[in-house]
Amino acid sequence: MQIQPRQNLLSIWQAVARHCFPGGAWEWGEGGGQSSVADAERLLCLLYPATEAPAFRLDAPDTTQPDVEKSLRSVGDATEIPETLVRVLTEFMERHRAGDTPTFSGGNYFSALGEEDELSKEQRALGVVDAYSLSVTLCLATLGFLKVYQTKTERPGTLQLIESLREATNDRLTAAMVNLLRAFTVDVYTIDSPQGQALCRLLGQGRTPDRMVLQQFQERFRALRAVIRESVVLGVDVEEQLGNENRLFECGWAWSVVRGAPLVETSESIGEQPTGIARAVPYLYFTVVALDGIQDLFSDRTLVLGLLNQEQQKLAEALRLRWTITQQYWSGIARFDDDRWPLEDIPWRTTGQRMESEYFSLCVASILVHDLVRRRATEDDLNRTVGIMERLAERGRVTASITRKDSAVLLHNPGLALPLASDHPLGPPMRWTMTDFSAQLLKRTIQLCALSRNVAAHTRLLQLAERTMDHLWTRRITDGDGVGLWDNVHAIFPDSADRQNQPSWTITERITECMVAAQQLYNQSPIRSAEPTALAHALLSEATHLLGTEQLEQPAPIAKSQEGAELKGIEADLRRARSLLDTQPGTSCALALNVLSRLDDLARARAAGSQGV
Repeated sequence: MQIQPRQNLLSIWQAVARHCFPGGAWEWGEGGGQSSVADAERLLCLLYPATEAPAFRLDAPDTTQPDVEKSLRSVGDATEIPETLVRVLTEFMERHRAGDTPTFSGGNYFSALGEEDELSKEQRALGVVDAYSLSVTLCLATLGFLKVYQTKTERPGTLQLIESLREATNDRLTAAMVNLLRAFTVDVYTIDSPQGQALCRLLGQGRTPDRMVLQQFQERFRALRAVIRESVVLGVDVEEQLGNENRLFECGWAWSVVRGAPLVETSESIGEQPTGIARAVPYLYFTVVALDGIQDLFSDRTLVLGLLNQEQQKLAEALRLRWTITQQYWSGIARFDDDRWPLEDIPWRTTGQRMESEYFSLCVASILVHDLVRRRATEDDLNRTVGIMERLAERGRVTASITRKDSAVLLHNPGLALPLASDHPLGPPMRWTMTDFSAQLLKRTIQLCALSRNVAAHTRLLQLAERTMDHLWTRRITDGDGVGLWDNVHAIFPDSADRQNQPSWTITERITECMVAAQQLYNQSPIRSAEPTALAHALLSEATHLLGTEQLEQPAPIAKSQEGAELKGIEADLRRARSLLDTQPGTSCALALNVLSRLDDLARARAAGSQGV
């Protein structure tokens, strides 16, 4: 199916409103309040498009578009919708707060590694990087929403609620940023350690001796190692270990605040900073999640609206440094060998968890996409990345047929389970399960498509995005609770493990992000290609010459004649074609061809008239 972001978003909003406002009032559902991750995802399904896509704005009731208002009619009219959102957001902030301290519980998204085990209440209350990252995005969206809506309402009660919500949102945003800083880690190890051996095998791909891999690693990451040693001080203490260039290292985000992570000094009132519990080992999945949230801190919208206070700006700069370092590191690892990228050797094998999966390849590709966008990558890098995305879609059975007892189905159901390493666990071993392979694939494909300015690569990516959208749209729930939401995985994989068709807010929120990204993609100017540009120049030159010839041949006066009116129309179309030459050369060609056809009609009519005389 062709991706139609506006229509798809309206459909998602209608489904969310129907599910969350069954009687006209917001309901959190059976698991509401248990997981700050699930509750934030649910809210972002509404708030993210409302703040990132201008056509879906809800903060100015007078400008709310009719089809947008209609999709949320179970919430209220254009005036009632933003008031309702303020109340729901206030309730979210209160639910996920313990005294003066914002909380970021993983809740029922955590599960026990052993099927017979049961997690303790303290374990389910632990913070997780997903919650920190989603809170950054949600809080920024809320602050931007409130900044506009405050100027559109005059009700004293609503204005008071807005001010209270803004204060709570700022506290939560600051706390989330602090926790992200404390969850960042750099893992340093020797080449002879199990992790060192795993990294050498990954980078050397069985062709390069370990000592040569170490030498290449030293050369490639010498500057980055120095930056980490000299600049990264908040939350990381590995300066002495990084000084030994014979050691390898990885950087990124652990699953929660790292054990022993120092407190971050802040003047904001965010309550007590949690004691770290996560082992200081980066996880690819949580690294990607953190990068997605952090980039919202320095988006154009955040900067233009001035959403960050002075304290948050300092924290944002510290996070931006880690964001840049992490991208450069993993992009360098992914492209370590110019002849054959380690990323092209699918599936990716992690060093810390010693696991392998196409999902990890997608995680590394996601970081690579971030880096390609940041540094405006070469066409060669883009083309190779496109090939990787196509292979991942095929191996993940998104664009290929499933086979009997196909192991790829496990990527989607029950998903990839990550053991969560902790030196001092509060109960049975924990895990985090990812089922969003297809949605992540769609998101990165659309991001790459927006980056590519090569017609062939752009076409391949658009086709891949459309086929992935086909796959995901088929997985919508069609009956029972959550109609129109995700995830009915059995619609694609009927023989996979049994699972109730309860709404998956993770996948629904990811697809909502994808539709916003697709709308931004279509708002870009079309790719300008050299071939149609050259052809347009030639066609316009010929059309201009023939128009001048035709004007010379027409008898005077012609201003009020039918031929004169036609010539004026042709001249206007020719001006329009010239104005589009630099931005839409294909359209310019089409207009020029139409002008040439009409000029030929005039010339033939004049010739026929001359012969009749």
